[in-house]
Amino acid sequence: MNNELLAVLDYMERERGIDRETLLVAVESALLSASKKSVSPAKDLRMAIDRKTCDIRAFAKVQVVENVVAPHDQISLAAARKMKADAKLGEFLELEVTPKNFGRIAAQTAKQAILHKIRQAEKDKVFEEYKDRPGDIVSGAVRRFERSDVVVDLGRAEAIMPARERVPTEEYQVGDRIRALLLSVENAPQGPEIILSRSHPDFVRRLFELEVSEIADKTVEIKGIAREAGFRSKIAVVSHDQKVDPVGACVGMRGIRVKNIVRELSGEKIDIVRWHEDTKTYVTNSLAPAKLVRVSVEPENKTVRVIVDADQLSLAIGKKGQNARLTAKLTGWKIDIQKDESDISFEEKVARAVAQLAKIEGIGSEHADKLVHAGFLTPEGILAVDVADLEAIEGIDADVAKQIRAGAEAAFELAHGKEEPKES
Repeated sequence: MNNELLAVLDYMERERGIDRETLLVAVESALLSASKKSVSPAKDLRMAIDRKTCDIRAFAKVQVVENVVAPHDQISLAAARKMKADAKLGEFLELEVTPKNFGRIAAQTAKQAILHKIRQAEKDKVFEEYKDRPGDIVSGAVRRFERSDVVVDLGRAEAIMPARERVPTEEYQVGDRIRALLLSVENAPQGPEIILSRSHPDFVRRLFELEVSEIADKTVEIKGIAREAGFRSKIAVVSHDQKVDPVGACVGMRGIRVKNIVRELSGEKIDIVRWHEDTKTYVTNSLAPAKLVRVSVEPENKTVRVIVDADQLSLAIGKKGQNARLTAKLTGWKIDIQKDESDISFEEKVARAVAQLAKIEGIGSEHADKLVHAGFLTPEGILAVDVADLEAIEGIDADVAKQIRAGAEAAFELAHGKEEPKES
């Protein structure tokens, strides 16, 4: 067993980087628990492994007594003095109790315990290596899939990228090399649990820190990141040096810096926004390249209202509302984007007027279109004329005219109280 143990120790120290003394202590502990019955039932038993030869010896602590009652834990004074000439009653001596056939009896039992201790030592080493690294970017190869989770081989350890931390637009194959953010490390009973993420906003932050030297040396600061992983990210930056343009530094010469990051993110679009302490300016920068007509801030409900021309509305809102949504995340304000009323076409004005009248009980959609095309756009306009004028409209008889008039009166009173409308 000595040669086998020596070989295991050499391999583990050389290939796995586990300290030899750590392994020897683990082996001694394993042998003690695995072979206590076969060695000695003594209460105080100790295993010792020679650090050079790996010879294994067992020792039991016994007490010197006059009359031996427990042979495994006691020794007579006469026998003790053969070992130690000045032995005294009550003294404790350590007696070697290694059986002749110890190696054969204990080897198989101890083997499993030794392997367990070695595995535990390896797990502890992995935990020590990674416990202070959350927030770092690590790289590894896709090892296998567990349902939707991706198991990544980091070399010395395996990590898991849960389904919630994956980018929905990315597909992986076994053997693919990937980089990811080390999100957390937990020392679980079954070993260190290393969680990775490619969808976390901090993954984008760390990529910029690695790619942009001005961010690494704190000249340029990332003030905020909003991300919809796989589709688009917005990153707000500010420069602490007037000579350094924060956006230009992040983009790089001919866009090389941001292109490298986009490539790592599998084509995800990145908007680099100039941060500003003024909310209006910050929101304007974030909604670019859309051109805004007016921006107003409502601090009481933390809302920014934005007015844009009709041709800029879709650009400001973005595909499926993405631009407005990311701007809200980035700035921390609710974003309300509306089209400029003065920029509404005649057809849109007609449609709005029809829709407003159609909501009034007694008018409805059936008569709203006829009223609008006859020039009656509001309840006030209807109340400003006689019922006879309403009857003159094609398709509206006396009963319908009275019904329309009553509905307009009710709508006007609801909006303005009992005040009579002024005649036009």
